Amino acid sequence: MSTKRVLGVDPGTGICGFGVVEFTTHKRPRMITAGVITTPAHTPLADRLLDIYESLNEIIDETHPDECSIEKLFFNQNITTGITVAEARGVCILAARKRNIPVYEYTPLQIKQTMTGYGRAKKKDMQEAVRMFLNMKQIVKPDDAADALAAAITHALMTRVAYS
Repeated sequence: MSTKRVLGVDPGTGICGFGVVEFTTHKRPRMITAGVITTPAHTPLADRLLDIYESLNEIIDETHPDECSIEKLFFNQNITTGITVAEARGVCILAARKRNIPVYEYTPLQIKQTMTGYGRAKKKDMQEAVRMFLNMKQIVKPDDAADALAAAITHALMTRVAYS
């Protein structure tokens, strides 16, 4: 029986979602952990990025993921916010790569399409899709954590990790 753990990340500077899902051959996938890394709003960006990096390293140390799936950047209006989110993405990718964890990237559209069959799914729909996929009694909150789990699940489904 083979087992693989996937760390999903929904990058952000103020709130960075994370979730680890374990996929074992012939068993139902299970959530290992999920949550958010939060950084105070009026803290210098460099300090916020360091907090994200260190927190993600702790999560990696505790959960030992084999692969990392991170949401690609999408922004349509506020370029300043997009730039800081891109910097947070970079820190998350660095944390995984420093541990030799392969990183895979998926667009929000790919994740929503994979989880719900609809590329413009709402947050509530995504939370429900994650709940159903992981056979959980309650939806995962906050939605950033559910989005991170969705990124992990998407990677598993796209690469057939969930079924191999």
